[in-house]
This record gives sequence, C-alpha cells and structure tokens, in this order.
Amino acid sequence: MEIKIGLPAGSLQESTIKMFKKAGWNISVGSRSYVPKIDDPEMTARFIRAQEIPRYVESGKLDFGLTGADWVAENNADVVEVAKLVYAKRTRTVLKWVLAVPNDSKIKSVKDLEGKKIATEVVNITKQYLKKNGVKADVEFSWGATEAKPPELVDAVVEITETGSSLRANNLRIIDTIMESSTVIIVNKQSWKNKDIRRKVEGIAMLLQGALEAETKVGLKMNLPKAKLQQITSELPALKTPTVSSLADPAWVAIEVIIDESVVRSIIPMLKEHGAEGIIEYPLNKVVY
Repeated sequence: MEIKIGLPAGSLQESTIKMFKKAGWNISVGSRSYVPKIDDPEMTARFIRAQEIPRYVESGKLDFGLTGADWVAENNADVVEVAKLVYAKRTRTVLKWVLAVPNDSKIKSVKDLEGKKIATEVVNITKQYLKKNGVKADVEFSWGATEAKPPELVDAVVEITETGSSLRANNLRIIDTIMESSTVIIVNKQSWKNKDIRRKVEGIAMLLQGALEAETKVGLKMNLPKAKLQQITSELPALKTPTVSSLADPAWVAIEVIIDESVVRSIIPMLKEHGAEGIIEYPLNKVVY
C-alpha cells in the first residue's frame, strides 16, 4: 500500500515537520526540494501550497493532505474532513479572515463597501460574504502584500491574520471577521472507502492531535506524605485522577499527574508547602484521550 500525502509548503512547513516528528514520523527535505523523505514505507509525501492541496485531494492525485479549512471552502472541494489541527506559524490559535480598511477610512461596515474595490486571496469566500450581506463590490485577486494596497489601489482588503500585527503595522483596522480557519486533514472520497487507507489516516490524525495536545501540558511526579494525599489531589487540576503508588515507607506515597503547563508555576510552590518532595516536571510528546 502506498498512500500519497500533501503537506503545506511555505509558512507552515517547519511547524508541520515538527508536529509529525512529535507524532512519530520523521520528515526530511532538501533545501530546494519539495519531495521530502518520510520514514514510513506506506507513505510518499510532497510539499505543496496549502491553497492547491484541496483540489489535488479531490481529484485523487493525493490520497489525503493537510490544508486550511479556508482553502477547502475557497476551492469548494468535495472531500472528507477527518480532523481539525489547531496550529499556526507562531501560535496555537485559530486564524481569521478579516475585512479591514485604512484607519482613516469612512467605511464602518460591510454595507459601506457598495461599489468599492476589495483585494484578497480568497475571492470566492469574499464574494459569498458580500452576497450574504446584499452588497455588490469589485473583488480582485491579490498575489500578495495585500495589506499594502489600501487606500491607493483598493478600498478594503480581506486578509488572514494570526496576531493582527501586520494589519496594525499597515495602519489598517478590522471591521468584520468573515471566517475562522484552522488546519484540517482532508481525504479523497474514494481513498476514504479503502479500509486500509482509512485506518492509516485515522491513526495519523489521532497521533497528530495527541502531539498538539501535548504541547500545552506537562507531567508531574512527586512523593508526599500519605496524610496529605486527599488534600493535595483535591487541589491538582489533573486530566484524570492522579496515579497513586505505594512506597517502601507506608507513611509516604508517590503520585503522577498530567496538568496544563500554564499552571505549573503556581502548583509546584503549593505542593512544597504541603510537604511534597522529589517533584519532577517532564515534557510530553503525545496526549491521546
């Protein structure tokens, strides 16, 4: 069995490689190559622009791929969506396609765009948005540097943003959010009917989601007085009930728990105050529910 997978080239390429590594697959690619090596004899991979992956998956050139939900919508691709993977170039956030105008523009809402010109990469999504709002405007495809075009070349832009910093740097303000998007795993409909491919893709999806979940969590181990066990476990924000093990000294127990990394800085001092010893924090590769 050989499964053809499309991976997003460009800004997501590095973070995608890291995510697959945590999930258990090593992907290596030459500096000028779009055909990476992957340590799985059942898969062949290719880096392709995320915008194009939906149509290649739909046509069967690829069995499955990782792309944005926005590009699936823009291409109106008839594919199977298997899983959502919330990760981006810099943060683990959902991306947004927003309608933005210059700070000093008189445009306050989508209704003010009647007869105006808009630049964007997502022409179809933008046209559907305007139609939904009963607005007729000229929508042109933008090849890039979209934020730099208003007000001289266009009246408004529909642009994707992760943090909003690029929009602010170009003196633009957001007047509406058109859609939210994250990376999704999509599969060709015929490939999805193949039980071996389906099982493989579902396994990959599970492990990739597990790898992303692990990025915000850590494991904690510690020894503590048995008399303090109930008090401490009641204060631990664990995923599940902590694992408790007996020690040679019957007055002490060992516990292990998985918690959000963001709370560790307040949890460890509390544990010490309650008599915990030998506290160890360790990173995780995957958390699978």
